Amino acid sequence: MSERRLPAGAFICRKGEPADHWFGVMDGLLKLTSDLENGKTATLTGVPPGGWFGEGSLLKTEPRRYDVVALRDSRVACMRRSTFQWLLDHSIGFNRYLLVQLNERLGQFIGLLESERLLDTDARVARCLATLFNPVLYPGTGRHLAVSQEEIGYLTGVSRQRVNRSLKVLQFAGYLSVEYGGVTVTDINGLRRFGG
Repeated sequence: MSERRLPAGAFICRKGEPADHWFGVMDGLLKLTSDLENGKTATLTGVPPGGWFGEGSLLKTEPRRYDVVALRDSRVACMRRSTFQWLLDHSIGFNRYLLVQLNERLGQFIGLLESERLLDTDARVARCLATLFNPVLYPGTGRHLAVSQEEIGYLTGVSRQRVNRSLKVLQFAGYLSVEYGGVTVTDINGLRRFGG
């Protein structure tokens, strides 16, 4: 296992590259993003500390399907493919962990797709924040997350100004409190249900 330190804006992996590591966020915040040749960009999800990603490409032995960029200075644990494969072949506990992660992430992406297609901006911001507080995918998050309004904007695909308005709505509803450089969730279930 090795560690990489990434400055804000740096890529840990790019779409099309060979998958040679499984990654875990130790500190910071990363986003998984897909950029098309026509210039369109879509952020798929954010990964706060405690989250792992990249197992799909390792399991399928395929190139990376998205870019992963640091939204702020970050530290990332890097497990080599050979170690990942050994654990997969020899550890029932590791396999169970992966199954739970994959199942939870599938549910997360179905929820995000639903949000994008059916909900207004305030609800999309609420649901996006709720995904960052998922105790299965990101066990070390707790109730507070150091995340800027600009970073939330990157993750939801809306402007920082619009995120600010949504956060005020969510704070007024009693679901979170906004501090300089972060949010503290006071009602995670309220965030998950908001607008639905």
